[in-house]
Amino acid sequence: MYQENAKFPLIKKFYQKFYYLLLKRHYYALTSSSRVLPDFIIIGTVRSGTTSLYYNMCEHPCIIPAAYDEIGFFDSNYHLGLSWYKSMFTTRSKKNQIQSKNKFCITGEDTPFYIWNPIAAKRIQKLLPNVKIISQLRNPIDRAYSNYQLGVREGHEKLSFEQSIDLELKNLEKETSDNYRIETFSRPFSYISKGLYARQLQIWFDLFPKENILITSTEEMAFNTQHFTNKIFDFLNISKYDIKNPQKRKSENYPKIKSETRKLLIEYFKPYNEELYKLIGKSFDWDK
Repeated sequence: MYQENAKFPLIKKFYQKFYYLLLKRHYYALTSSSRVLPDFIIIGTVRSGTTSLYYNMCEHPCIIPAAYDEIGFFDSNYHLGLSWYKSMFTTRSKKNQIQSKNKFCITGEDTPFYIWNPIAAKRIQKLLPNVKIISQLRNPIDRAYSNYQLGVREGHEKLSFEQSIDLELKNLEKETSDNYRIETFSRPFSYISKGLYARQLQIWFDLFPKENILITSTEEMAFNTQHFTNKIFDFLNISKYDIKNPQKRKSENYPKIKSETRKLLIEYFKPYNEELYKLIGKSFDWDK
């Protein structure tokens, strides 16, 4: 008798998950014709606080969040079809209802892996030529070290940070900017290459109007979250809004990067950062 009662919550939890992840999603897919597509997409990058950025944005009463973040439709889930993608977003009637009340209403998604995928960029441009593109970047050294530490915590990374980047730099020497592929940025342990932002962003500037692209930084968000988020709202042409529960990037409690390693990477990234600054028309204080 006790065992049966103990199992009941687990059974209930299973059916709840079954309902929300399958039946509800199936219903949404059936109603996809009445659903809208996103007005904005956060395309990257990983380990830069994009989840916090997205949650802060979605506090705005005029922004309706997607069903969940990191949908990944335009790369890994493209085979699921447009109806599946539209099932992630609100209905046209609900959007119109909020718009009539607040004058504005938009929806969007956050998939930080899109940034280095030119196929995803072309698919987005074809389906959503007027969508607003947001990319949050981070000092490439800190981003690389954070990414490395995540691999250590998850048990994937066995090398020291210095050994790992030495191996990656040797592999990058075999490639040129002309033959960088998706695999260059997306393969496991690509800590350095994910920080070559200009090489990843160039296609987005080729495909979309410059006024439809906003490049931000983790450091800007950390300095003044409210002011920073209002700049995002201004870019999206909606009213300013005071965030009640601002989400910040989770603190990272691990040993500091060695000073000699940081110096080496400052020199390595310097020309790539300059390339980025020229592309986006602004600079970040990363060369230190």
